Amino acid sequence: MNPVQLSIFANRLAGVCDEMGAVLRLSALSPNIKDRLDFSCAIFDAQGRLCAQAAHIPVHLGSMAYAMADLVSGRTWQSGDLMVVNDPYLGGTHLPDVTVIAPVFQSQTLIGFAVSRAHHANIGAHSPGSMPVSTHLEQEGIVIAPSWLKRAGLWQVPLCRHLAGLEESGALPAENPRFADFSAQASACEAGARRLAELADQQLDLVAAFDALNAYGEKRARARIATLPDGCYRFQDYMDDDGQGQRDILITVSLTIAADQAFLDFSGTADQVAGNINCPLSVAAAAAYYCFRCLMDDDVPACDGLFRPVSLSAPPGSLLNARRPAAVAAGNVETSSRVVDVVLGALAQAAPEAIPAASQGTMNNVAMGAGGDNGWDYYETMAGGTGAHAGGPGLSAVHSHMTNTLNTPIESLESHYPLRVHRYQLRRGSGGHGQFVGGDGLVRELEFLGDAQVTLLTERRRHAPWGLAGGESGAVGENRHNGKLMPPKISFTARAGDRLLVASPGGGGYCDRKCK
Repeated sequence: MNPVQLSIFANRLAGVCDEMGAVLRLSALSPNIKDRLDFSCAIFDAQGRLCAQAAHIPVHLGSMAYAMADLVSGRTWQSGDLMVVNDPYLGGTHLPDVTVIAPVFQSQTLIGFAVSRAHHANIGAHSPGSMPVSTHLEQEGIVIAPSWLKRAGLWQVPLCRHLAGLEESGALPAENPRFADFSAQASACEAGARRLAELADQQLDLVAAFDALNAYGEKRARARIATLPDGCYRFQDYMDDDGQGQRDILITVSLTIAADQAFLDFSGTADQVAGNINCPLSVAAAAAYYCFRCLMDDDVPACDGLFRPVSLSAPPGSLLNARRPAAVAAGNVETSSRVVDVVLGALAQAAPEAIPAASQGTMNNVAMGAGGDNGWDYYETMAGGTGAHAGGPGLSAVHSHMTNTLNTPIESLESHYPLRVHRYQLRRGSGGHGQFVGGDGLVRELEFLGDAQVTLLTERRRHAPWGLAGGESGAVGENRHNGKLMPPKISFTARAGDRLLVASPGGGGYCDRKCK
C-alpha cells in the first residue's frame, strides 16, 4: 500500500471504532457509560493483534492489546458469536471492566474482531458500586471466564440472567437495567463487525492491509525510540497504602534504551499485598505502552506494531504481576496511575523536553449505593491537576493518563441518585510551584439524601505528585466525611444529611535551570 492508501485505511478503521463508541454510548442506560464514557472500542485482526482503537480509555485499550491474542486463539468461532470476559488474570483489568468480543467473517473466513470494554457499576460485588475495599478476587464481583454471550446469533439466556443478578432459569432479561449495558456492548460490537465486513468487501486484501498498518506503526515507534540516548534509567515511587494496613509500597523501574528498543524491568517492586492494589501484568503493560504512545506524533496509528519495540517484565507474585486470587479492584485504576508516574520519571531522564512533572496520580474512585427495592449503585472517578512541563503550566481539573472519562454532570447525578452536590470547584493553589505551575485539582462535596454504603479508593494522600527540574510537588488529596479526614481507602456507612468531600491532588510544578 502506498502512504495515501495506508492513511485512508487507518482512518476508516478508526472511524469504525468511533461508530462503535457512539452506538454504545447511545444504547447504554447507566450514567457511568452514557455520561462518563467509561468504555473503549477497538478492532483486532484474526490473530488478536490490535489494528485500530478510538481515543477512549488507555488502561482498557493497552491491556486488551497485550492479552487479546491469548483470548481469541484456539477457539472455534462462528458468525453471530459474542464472547464475554472480565477475568483480570485472563486479559482483563478488574471485574467491573467487562469485555465483549465479536468475530468478523468474509466468505466464511475469520478476518478480525470488533471489541468493546465497559465499566459496569454493579458487577455483583459485596458493596455498592462494585469497588470494595477487598482482599480476595471473589469479593469484587462475578468472575466471568471467557464465555459465549451469544452463540451463532442466539443469546445464551442462563448466562445473561446470571449477569443481570437473576436466577438462571427464565426468559432473557431484556428489560433488566443491569443487563442493559451488556446488551449495549453487544450492539456496539455487532455494529463494528458489520462495518469491518463492509470494509473487507471493498479492500482487496484486508489481511495485507492490517500487516502493512502494523509494520508502519512499528517503523514509526522504532524511529522515535532511536532518538532517545542509549542507557539505563531508573525511577521509583510509592503507593500510599493497600487499605489493609500496609503503607509506602514501592514501585520501581529500570528502563533500558538500546538502539530502537526499550525494555522495562520492574524488579525490586514490592510483593503483592493483602489489599486490592495488586494488578495483573496486562495492566502494567497498558501503563507502559501508554507512556511510549505519548512520545509518538499524533498521526502514528494506534496498533500492535506501535508496541513491538517495547517489552517489560515484573516478578511473578509482585504488585505488578500478581497471582490469583489476589484482589485487583484498585490495581487497574490506582496502581496503573503510579506505573505511569515511574515510567515517565525514568523517561524524563532520557527525554526531559518531552516529559511533564507528575500529574495527580490517582483516579479518586468514589463508589456508593444502597440495597433494597429502591437500590442504587454509583461509581465515579474525579479529575485533578496535570504536571507542568518545559513548554508551559499543567492543566487544571482534567482526567489524565490512564483515565480518559468525563465527569457525571450534576444534573444527571442528582436525577439518578439520592445525592445533592453542594460544591464542585477548582482547588485553587493545589498545583506545584515553579517557573511553570502544576494544574489545580478539584473539590467536590456531596450531601446524602438517604443512607448509603460508601467506598473510597484513592491515592496521593501521603505521597505528593512530584515536580520536575526543580519544580515543587503538587498538593496531596483529601477525603473528608462530615469534616473528618478519612484514610485513602475506606468503606463506611453514611446517613441522610451526611456530607462527603473529596479534594483531588494538584500536578507537580516545573522549573528549568534558568529559574534556579
